[in-house]
Amino acid sequence: MRTSFMKVLVLCLTITLLVPAMSFAKAEYTLKFGHLANEENVWHKAAVKFAELVAEKSDGRIEVKVYPNEQLGKEMELIDGIRMGTVDMTITGESMQNWAPKAGLMGAPYAIRNADHLAKIAGGEIGKEIEEEIIEKIGLRPVGWFGRGPRNLTSNREIKHPDDLKGMILRVPNVPLFVAVWEALGAKPTPMAFSEVFTSLQQGTIEGQENPYALIKSAGFYEVQKYCNLTEHVISWIYVVLGEKKFQSMPEDLQQVILEAGQEMQEYEHQLFQEAEKNLAKELQDLGMTFVEVDKAAFQKKAEAAVLDALTPEQKDLYMRIQEVK
Repeated sequence: MRTSFMKVLVLCLTITLLVPAMSFAKAEYTLKFGHLANEENVWHKAAVKFAELVAEKSDGRIEVKVYPNEQLGKEMELIDGIRMGTVDMTITGESMQNWAPKAGLMGAPYAIRNADHLAKIAGGEIGKEIEEEIIEKIGLRPVGWFGRGPRNLTSNREIKHPDDLKGMILRVPNVPLFVAVWEALGAKPTPMAFSEVFTSLQQGTIEGQENPYALIKSAGFYEVQKYCNLTEHVISWIYVVLGEKKFQSMPEDLQQVILEAGQEMQEYEHQLFQEAEKNLAKELQDLGMTFVEVDKAAFQKKAEAAVLDALTPEQKDLYMRIQEVK
């Protein structure tokens, strides 16, 4: 009896010692995932979800460490870091056109009509074509895509038609295509650092700006702009990417884990994003902004020539193919 008791005791102690060791065994792969969003952003929440999914599906063989708030560097620095092997993952979009020209269409004005059109492009054959070029020319593998909030024009007078823009001094990012498009629409675009926009609006140096709801709210533009004109002139998407060398260094079963977790992360983000956009619209209206419906067809028609002029022949062909998708 005593011998049996001792055997059971030894067995229990052995299991007790082994389980923590197994639970905290070092992962075979550790992925450093850096991005620019803060902890409240849906991108970060989706990145954390991805880390959880990967750990679960790989039984701890892969660990994903997420670093928000540009902790590992800005977007272009992270892309360079992945290519050099110092970082493994990030979230990026049309900035990749420096290497993969087709990626430039991800942020082109009036390329995408609405959320349904976006899903057909990013989730369809054209999206796959862009992804393949990103893998081939940059060495980054997209594992999921996120929607981005449409860019809308804010102002202190209603803008329903391009004719209403005449002479309006409008802040735009320092992107030549944006400057060309807003000039074609009749405004006076003024490139300016984002950090200077609130004060310039407050002082009347500029009369309007354009950004997604999230930035309109977080920057407090509702305090100095009365109208949010629903131009939705840029509806775009962005990729979560993993270094292709790192991906190919993994056995096939772990590659499948990454791809499956990427798709689940994508679906999770899409749900969060749609809810966040609805909430932001209501919050901005509650804060005093008046939402204005605009003649989108008139805006697109007037902007199209400027967009096409700015594109390479290859990009122009892709732009027209995007337009043809119904």
